[in-house]
Amino acid sequence: MLKIVAVSPNKVPMHLLLEADPSEDSIKRYLDTSLCYLALKSDVPVGVCVLGRTDEATLELYNIAVCPSVQNQGVGTKLLSHAIEEARAKGFERIELGTGTFGYQLAFYQRAGFRVEAVIKNHFVDNYAEPIFELGIQLKDMLRLTLQL
Repeated sequence: MLKIVAVSPNKVPMHLLLEADPSEDSIKRYLDTSLCYLALKSDVPVGVCVLGRTDEATLELYNIAVCPSVQNQGVGTKLLSHAIEEARAKGFERIELGTGTFGYQLAFYQRAGFRVEAVIKNHFVDNYAEPIFELGIQLKDMLRLTLQL
């Protein structure tokens, strides 16, 4: 059975965060001040969701990742749904995030109700030391998505 719990940032396993963000330096910049949720299966962390406050009404989804061994089993969907409900319960009005312009992540967020708000040209080229590839294609531009709560 899957259980989702709030945890302090220092309890989030770095190996999980690196599944979604290949830059440990980037992760360290946002992790310490974030709201963090772990998905546990038999008390073993199998997923993580990290959000940070950008203003009084808005959270940014910085990282959501699931262990490869349990992907495509609904863990990510449950984590995201939990984070959305927690944000509503805490009185936030909006969640924002950045993702690539194609791939399964885009569809994942759109199924949850997120809408495209902007495109940031060359974000992944300008902000990561190594190229990031998905489905054999280099990620270059970032889509900014939002969900009104």
